[in-house]
Amino acid sequence: MNQNIALIIAIAVPVVVFVALRINASLVFLSLCLGAVLVQYVGTEANDLIGLISPHAGSASDSTVKFALLLAPAAVTSLVTIFSVHGHLKNVVNLLPAVAAAALLVLLAVPALPPGLSHSLQHQQSWHYLSSFQAMVVAAGAVVSLGFLWTQRSFFQHQDKRRK
Repeated sequence: MNQNIALIIAIAVPVVVFVALRINASLVFLSLCLGAVLVQYVGTEANDLIGLISPHAGSASDSTVKFALLLAPAAVTSLVTIFSVHGHLKNVVNLLPAVAAAALLVLLAVPALPPGLSHSLQHQQSWHYLSSFQAMVVAAGAVVSLGFLWTQRSFFQHQDKRRK
């Protein structure tokens, strides 16, 4: 039961942070997608790459490197887009990509955790429920994120706001 609560908190905390700090959750969602691509294509050779760049640094565990590759783009995007969502309506609408980004974060981060912790979380009922909706989280998150980004364009803003 503790892991069920941990997974629920792991989804709720990012949503609250994204909305409270007015972080553009659509960009965070897409950054998590980039992180997943980095893990898939760079993750296996990342330790070798770290050794080439900094030969004096000790090699990190495979799960640590993959976790860092997954979270780095989203963390940088979060820092860059703090307070970038303006207006009450946009902040409320930002809630949808925030939920999608938080759910995607949990779906991608749990398998990248160290094997013991990952295994214990993946045997919880809430994990099975969330992972059964994985395709819907990704598809709906992508559509909502793109829609939110498209409405940020000046074409959708009022005529007077473009002149200022």
